[in-house]
Parts: sequence; C-alpha cells; structure tokens
Amino acid sequence: MLAGEGDRVDRFIVLGQRLPRVVAAVLIGAMLAVSGALFQSLSRNPLGSPDIVGFTTGATTGGLLVILVSAASSTATIALGTTVGGFVTAAVVVVVAMRRGGAGENLVLAGVALSQTLSAVNDYLLSRATIQQAEVARAWQYGSLNAITWAQVRPLAVAAAVLIPMAIWLGRPAAVLELGDDAATSLGLGVGRLRAAMVGYGVVLAAVCVAVSGPIGFLALAAPQLARRLARTAGLTLGVSAAMGAALLVVADLLAQRLLAPFQIPVGLLAAACGGLYLMWLLGLRAPDAPGRL
Repeated sequence: MLAGEGDRVDRFIVLGQRLPRVVAAVLIGAMLAVSGALFQSLSRNPLGSPDIVGFTTGATTGGLLVILVSAASSTATIALGTTVGGFVTAAVVVVVAMRRGGAGENLVLAGVALSQTLSAVNDYLLSRATIQQAEVARAWQYGSLNAITWAQVRPLAVAAAVLIPMAIWLGRPAAVLELGDDAATSLGLGVGRLRAAMVGYGVVLAAVCVAVSGPIGFLALAAPQLARRLARTAGLTLGVSAAMGAALLVVADLLAQRLLAPFQIPVGLLAAACGGLYLMWLLGLRAPDAPGRL
C-alpha cells in the first residue's frame, strides 16, 4: 500500500488521510515533549511545561487573532501569530519571575496567572466573532489532527528537522545549568545566553505545533517526566522525551478516533482529560517534607 498498490480509494484513505495524520502525531508529540523538557529543566520544576506556564495559551491567543482578524489565514500566518504570541507571553512571564527572584516556582506561578488572563482574552475574542469565524476558531482551539493533510505536514517536518536537533544539542549545557548558576558559570557556560536559547527554542517548538494542530495539553507536561522514569535518570533526557511524546500522541490520537467511533474526539480534549489525571498522580507523588520536588 505504501508503495502505491491497491485501488484508488484505499490509496486515498491510507496515503492521503491516515499516513499524514500519523506522521503529524509523531512530529507534534516529539516537538511538544522537547519543549516541555526544556522548560522543566529551565524552571527546575516538573510543572514548568509550556501549557502550564502560559506559553501555549499565549500562542493560542496569537493564532486566534490571526484566524479572527485576517481575511485569509493560512498555516504560515497562523504560525507567525502563534510564535509572536508565545514570545510575548514568555517575555512577560520571565520579566515577572525575575522581579520575584527568578526561581522556578515564581516562573510557574507567573505563568499560571498570565495563562488565566489570556484564557479570558481568548474567550472574549470568540464572543466578538461571527458565528462562522467562531466555529472555525473553536474547532482549531480544541486541538485536533482530524483535518491534517500533507500540505501541513511538510512544513511541520522541516521545522522538526531543524528545531529538534538544535534543541537536543542544548541538552548537555542545560543539564549543567541544573547544577546551579554558580557551578555553570565556573564551568564556562554563558548562563544568560543559555537560558535565552532554551526559552527561544522551547517557545518556537510549542508555537509551531499550536499553529498546525491547535493547542494540545498534557504532552509537554507528562512526556519528559515519564521519559526520565523510563531512562532511570534524574538528568535532562531530550531524545527519550521526544520518543515518549511521539508515542503518547500517536496512542492518544488513536483512542480519540476509536472511543466514540464513528464520531472522532479532538485529541486535545482527550489529552486535557489525561492531563488532569496525570496532575493528580503527580501531586500524589509529592513528598510532604520536600515541597516542589518529586
């Protein structure tokens, strides 16, 4: 079938619909997981993923503005909007956290606060849109792979091929940074530049995914932690995190297709439900005498 065998209908279903969906799930899952690993390492907090600290919500705000304001939105223009929204949100969160000392807990708290504000902004934008615009924006905001085509997968694959290796290259210096600023500086690392690079790559990775599929939660939060437990290491595991994120999203999308067949659940809704359960499990592992650490 992958070599072009079978009748026209079979080729259309397998090569035109199923295959691009699976490839997109692999790429988006891997990119979100790497983004989450970078931010968790940067904040030194298992809750420091882009969806928890508001970067994904800010990217969603940028995408919604493009969808609702632009007369001819496309994947490229939505990607630009999500990237700008993500960077603006990241800048605000980092500035607020630095004013409070820059600790990981401050980054998470500032991100959660800004995320709630931006969620209200997103709801307001939808309330002011026409019915047709609101339907398109709401379907995108749920996070779904139902309408993925090769036209969206190709630029996504190019972005993944460029961004994931560059982000993984940051893994070793980022692991040193987890030892503390003084230790990293004594080893010759430029702490400020490294942090800026981690934020930049993390935001772009998440923003590209949001542009293609809409916001999909849970993966950036859970995949790095599950990868660490699978690899049995306390250090940064970007490669294993990427593989774990890809596997999780492929399985989640398969469940979204099959649970209520023939109706297909947006995978973002299923991921959000799993994320809530995962957070409860994560809190259950918290040691009472060591707040903030797992």
